Amino acid sequence: MLWFIIVLLFVGFIAGALARLLVPGPDPMSLAGTWLLGVLGSFAGGFLGYVLFDNDSDAGVIQVSGIIGSVLGAVILLLIYRAVSSRRGGERVGAR
Repeated sequence: MLWFIIVLLFVGFIAGALARLLVPGPDPMSLAGTWLLGVLGSFAGGFLGYVLFDNDSDAGVIQVSGIIGSVLGAVILLLIYRAVSSRRGGERVGAR
């Protein structure tokens, strides 16, 4: 059980890092923020996968489609984060 949690945390960090690489532009985010982005993206991607395809974890818990869903969920959350932070009046890096 402990190894499963460690693997999920590692996959969450990788998903967050890939999301930050795929979405162009600067993101002043710490390693903990990247990890949180990936973990929340995993939940969002898993939820969207369940809603769209009505599939459960019968075929196993860690799958390639789940990792892709985690990255897509993290990308969606990163775009939402950027939209909310720029709308709140937060100064964007590089904006004049």
